[in-house]
Amino acid sequence: MSNFQNVDIAHHGAVDGVTGSCHQLNINAQSAVLIDCGLFQGAETAGKANANTLEINFDITNLIALLVTHCHIDHVGRIPYLLAAGFNQPIYATSATAALLPIVIADALKVGVTKNKRLIKLYLNKLQQLIIPIEYNLWFPLPVKSIALSSSAVIYSSFNTAKAKFKPAGHILGSAYVEIELSDLNNNALSDKDRTNKKTSIAINDKIDSRVNNQSSSQVTNQVNGRADKHRVVFSGDLGATYTPLLAGPKSPYRADTLIIESTYGDKNHESRQQRTHCLRQVIEKAVSDNGVVLIPAFSIGRTQELLYELEQIIHQRSDHPLWAQMEIIVDSPLAAKFTEQYIQFKRLWDNEAKKKLNLNRHPLDFEQLYTVDTHEEHLSTINYLANRNKPAIVIAASGMCSGGRIMNYLEKFLPKFTADVIFVGYQAKGTPGREIQTYGPRGGYVYINGDKIDIKAGIHTISGYSAHADQHNLINFVKRMQHKPRHIRIVHGDDDAKHALAAKYRQLLPEAEIVIGGAETMASPEKQRRG
Repeated sequence: MSNFQNVDIAHHGAVDGVTGSCHQLNINAQSAVLIDCGLFQGAETAGKANANTLEINFDITNLIALLVTHCHIDHVGRIPYLLAAGFNQPIYATSATAALLPIVIADALKVGVTKNKRLIKLYLNKLQQLIIPIEYNLWFPLPVKSIALSSSAVIYSSFNTAKAKFKPAGHILGSAYVEIELSDLNNNALSDKDRTNKKTSIAINDKIDSRVNNQSSSQVTNQVNGRADKHRVVFSGDLGATYTPLLAGPKSPYRADTLIIESTYGDKNHESRQQRTHCLRQVIEKAVSDNGVVLIPAFSIGRTQELLYELEQIIHQRSDHPLWAQMEIIVDSPLAAKFTEQYIQFKRLWDNEAKKKLNLNRHPLDFEQLYTVDTHEEHLSTINYLANRNKPAIVIAASGMCSGGRIMNYLEKFLPKFTADVIFVGYQAKGTPGREIQTYGPRGGYVYINGDKIDIKAGIHTISGYSAHADQHNLINFVKRMQHKPRHIRIVHGDDDAKHALAAKYRQLLPEAEIVIGGAETMASPEKQRRG
């Protein structure tokens, strides 16, 4: 391993599982940025008082900004608590995320914090004051405080200038991965010996880059002269899978010196889009052959819209089939309806396939057989209506991991029915009811819902290809297609098996790079792991 000196990165979540994403990049002793501030869910809250999983238990004194990769609750759910802790700095997000964020936070406040409308309004007003919308692919400066340190204080590289850029991640509307370029290396803090070691470290690592990237030695010499005081850090956020509907897949950055990357599906590859659409159609046709109800737990933003897009396509292709001609598609989520409106509002971000459908006067997110349930009274009436009729229907409701939301009432009602079916189309985290239903349902097991033991007699199906997360192949290609590959990779946001499997693949791809698996022992820094 070379003497390459890592930048200082601390993790405040998403290292022991897939929720609670919150990463801190320390630019210098007085300036740090947060990337996401998400809520813990499922097994990652086990054994902890609720307050302990919500509180901001890290120092926010030196924070100069929050960068939001996307609006899923496990990436933004602790923002209200960050504001309550006194955070008063810019919140940067893509334009679409900036539009979605107040909707997500308002719902999170109502569900998990308070029903007090005045308090909710205060939080939202504060949030709106801090949000700064940024378009994709544009560099914007970060308000770094310049410093000069004594040499004894230097443990990590220290920089006095930083800029950031959002690049499309293809996960949900507005999602991005973040590039942060650190420059103006703080040489004031280095002794002559330190300065020599720093130059040697840079030279050694650019030789590594040469081997990894098949560059000539003259190219490396030019890079050493031009890159000696710069360091590019990339935070993946949640990367989308290739060929998902509505949004284009992510393209790799040109360069990353340090990469913090998710690993949700680091040990698995998805079915192809064609396979998953065929599988969805087959499962639904078989499931409703007895005029039963099909339940699809789905997150309000992202998964719901992708499902609607695919279902509209199936209905269009099977318009002469009587089953699909009378099929009702019910979205029981006011929040999902609001998000769908935003997807339509930001249709300029759709991929070319989706735009072509609009040009043909098709409406993949607002078609004739689609019904939206709004109020709680309508929600209860819909459950009773479906339970007492003899006609097939598909219900899409949150939450995607069955850890709350309206899907719980549907599950309580229909899991004991042989004519019902549940289709899981997304990742189910450990400790969630979704994972328990997915695991024990096919064995004829049971699950506890609202404190009651519910026997599972409904059919349980899983279609992996519908995940909005990149699979192992995508995650490998994300690194492989970089022109200047990372010398340090930190793997986060995954179960242990997924992280270790992905780490093994990266070690094969980049044998000279330092690959670190994020965990409790590396919460503060990779240096601690190397010293231990």
